[in-house]
Amino acid sequence: MDLQGVCVGWSSAKQAVRLPPLRWNGRSAAHGSVAAAPTLRRFCGRGAAGVPGVLSIGVIGLGVMGQRMLARLAGHGRLRVTRVWDENPAVLAQALAHYPLLRAASSAQALMQEPGLHGVYIATPPASHMALTDEAFDAGLSVLCEKPLTTDFEAAKVAISRIQREQRRAAVNYSLASSTGLATLQLAFGIGARRTLGTLQEVRIEARFSAWPRPWQRQAGPWLAQRTEGGFTREVLSHFIFVLQRVLGPADVVSSRVTWPDDGISAETALEAELQAAGVAVSIRAGIGGDKADDTRMWWRATEGEVELRDWFGVTQHRHGEKAQSLGDTDMLRMTGMNDQLSHWSAMLEGRSHSLPSFAEALAVQRTVERLLIGAG
Repeated sequence: MDLQGVCVGWSSAKQAVRLPPLRWNGRSAAHGSVAAAPTLRRFCGRGAAGVPGVLSIGVIGLGVMGQRMLARLAGHGRLRVTRVWDENPAVLAQALAHYPLLRAASSAQALMQEPGLHGVYIATPPASHMALTDEAFDAGLSVLCEKPLTTDFEAAKVAISRIQREQRRAAVNYSLASSTGLATLQLAFGIGARRTLGTLQEVRIEARFSAWPRPWQRQAGPWLAQRTEGGFTREVLSHFIFVLQRVLGPADVVSSRVTWPDDGISAETALEAELQAAGVAVSIRAGIGGDKADDTRMWWRATEGEVELRDWFGVTQHRHGEKAQSLGDTDMLRMTGMNDQLSHWSAMLEGRSHSLPSFAEALAVQRTVERLLIGAG
């Protein structure tokens, strides 16, 4: 990704974002608009943490996801990155070259002690997530953490207990949580839904990748290609397991067949699985092969119609006897969903209602994912 110029010469174009209300665990999702983009100095300058109404963010980890978040926040009216850190000096220097007015911290711990900071985005490999989260809580900060949540389930349970006990503000970055696709599925099949497409009968998830990691992920580090922390099941399929469980509740793995390379190190190359969620049959077919870097689909078939999610944010709804209806241009839906996620993040930082996935929800997703990788049946 070429980030040159993100902090130089961009304008104050306004992007309005609105989605229908979501509801999860009794909380109404917060939606809003992305205000006019700030000036260069207000976004990248040292004094951004003291600007009234601005929420100051520190980014820990400047790999692919950290760089992407920097680019996204460059156009946001309230969330401003004021401090960054990465353990690799060359990566840190490259980020500062793209964003010359950003300030680098000497360590993750030093970043968290910066005055005026409201929250941190943790975009490091999964093994470090829980320790960094704990330190952020010690510093009184909110946390948005990348997924997978952790490699240590016991540490995650301790963190979840602390969140509940101390009313900490924390969430996990599942991008589809703020998507039109998820909102559509909740209206059709979620708790209290009107069942406008009838009774849900089947869910299918399919994913193909020309290579793993995908081309744009190759700078993320070796962990993503290895079975201990990486692989497409944790990195990609987890998003769709999240959607499944957000709508239907916990999923049980009935059977799972995983293909592993012979080297004992590399991540999976194929996965076929059958699950059950709320009495509904769920199938997964995923693997490496084909021409597209990233080809994902999720079908929800009901007695009177179906909903398809394709290429992440694309949504098509088809009622039997009627023409299939696209709910919008995929790129526009992607932009809307990603911008709306930032509005939810702002709401979390301020203690308002939001629909970002909690640590508890993310751990439930990861439990399902790890059961898939164990293989059964």
